Amino acid sequence: MQDAFYKSGLRFECTRCSKCCRYTPGYVFLSPADLARLAESTHVTKEEFLRRYCRMIDLGVARRVSLREKPNLDCILWENNGCSQYEARPLQCRSFPFWSACVASREDWENHARNCPGMGHGGIHPRDEIDGWLTRRMQEGFLEG
Repeated sequence: MQDAFYKSGLRFECTRCSKCCRYTPGYVFLSPADLARLAESTHVTKEEFLRRYCRMIDLGVARRVSLREKPNLDCILWENNGCSQYEARPLQCRSFPFWSACVASREDWENHARNCPGMGHGGIHPRDEIDGWLTRRMQEGFLEG
């Protein structure tokens, strides 16, 4: 990350538009820590949380656990204009838009910003914070099956 285009930080402020949680298909890959936190928050066992709220995604080289979507493509945890498990939400949700796919290059950032009105606006998130999210993602890993 030595040559990161975001060495001066990146502007982002969530506008609560819900585009990252609703309306389009996607994956929310869970880590073991995510599963533990969400199971505790929903007052069910890890096994029950997996059964009720998750699905297995075959990526070809790996199989990962993702949250399910409702038939209308909203995240399974979306209720009443917000995340029903906001305080326990997965690292993937908490770290958006500071994902490797979004910050790999200025072009990637700008491409993602076309769908997120908060990217490029609001306060500056410094490089060390962004690198911290990227490192945490790598350290927590993914639930695989």
